[in-house]
Amino acid sequence: MDELDIDLPNAKLAYSIIQSLLDGHAALSDLLVVMSHALDEDTLKALTGTNEWQSYLDSKRNLENTKLQIEKFTEELKKLEDA
Repeated sequence: MDELDIDLPNAKLAYSIIQSLLDGHAALSDLLVVMSHALDEDTLKALTGTNEWQSYLDSKRNLENTKLQIEKFTEELKKLEDA
């Protein structure tokens, strides 16, 4: 990652926002798992065949790829704290 042109308070704010979004996505994923157990097999098949379900799965895959970027951002944030 290139050197960040950001001060520590704004970097911490950005990190807080990112973490909040990730926590919300994780909670949504957990809720979907619980809800899927309450559906009958036909309803579940119908749900997982929708474009919305595919978009959700794409979003989960993108977040997995984003984890490396978040780790790099965290490393840079630590450097700012140590400076």
